[in-house]
Amino acid sequence: MLKKFCCVFISAILIGSMLTSCKSNASIPEKPMIVCTVFPAYDFARAILGGSDEFDLKLLIKPGSETHSYEPAPKDIIDIQNCRIFIYTGGESDEWVKSILGSIDTENIDIISMMGCVDAVEEEVVEGMQEEPEEDGGEPQYDEHVWTSPVNAAKITRTISGSIIGAADENSRSALEKNTENYIAELMELDGEFRKIVENGKRGTIVFGDRFSFRYFADEYGLNYYAAFPGCSSETEADAGTVAFLIDKVKDENIPVVFYPEMSNKKVAVTICESTDAALMQLNSCHNVTADEFKQGATYISLMRDNIAALEAALN
Repeated sequence: MLKKFCCVFISAILIGSMLTSCKSNASIPEKPMIVCTVFPAYDFARAILGGSDEFDLKLLIKPGSETHSYEPAPKDIIDIQNCRIFIYTGGESDEWVKSILGSIDTENIDIISMMGCVDAVEEEVVEGMQEEPEEDGGEPQYDEHVWTSPVNAAKITRTISGSIIGAADENSRSALEKNTENYIAELMELDGEFRKIVENGKRGTIVFGDRFSFRYFADEYGLNYYAAFPGCSSETEADAGTVAFLIDKVKDENIPVVFYPEMSNKKVAVTICESTDAALMQLNSCHNVTADEFKQGATYISLMRDNIAALEAALN
């Protein structure tokens, strides 16, 4: 993490110096830009815009990429410098953002941290979970996956909408407000469906054979969970004790499904399923999509709707 931070910091200083010295010659974007680091922010902004071409919407971490190991390219830093609205997650994996924002002129940029839009919670290590060595002097680490709760997604959308409407042409604000309200209504419909599934479920526990990036989702709907790693863990290989604990938990409680998140290597989840009668299923945290999913028009709403059937199978 320190090596990555230093590399990004040096790059940001170099790019910042270049931008400052060449500011008078820098090309000005034809349209105001909205720059988003991750897919959920991009998709929320896209829903608010509703097809409007008034803004140039950019996604920095490309489909199919691993969000936790992203390092910005010089062009990404230039796009941030030139944007009107910048939306990022706000957690430990975004440490690079601090160095970039500290090296450029942000006076005319609306900066939105999605974690700042909700009540962020600390990473939690539950029974059986494999812990990582403490870093940064043992300071608390906050779970970054705030959008996994549709209720949080609505709060984040509301904040993003306020910035977009404030930067938009006066004639288009009414349409943007309508898009926002329609989208939030869809999010609340999702919320209602998840609540119904949990209320009617035979059990209230889910098991993940991987990182657990659904803390906000679990808290919102009162679910218990067991997992191999915390949400932002860098680990991919679980130790024997962790795997054994999860296998025993699935057997003891007759858990019918073991989940894995998108872009997982599935190794731990597959091992658990091979040792039990549990089915292997994906629960999508929406942190990113594959290139094919992106081309096919995947959205936060469509991915979370896929989760409805998966959650119902896990709780019954």
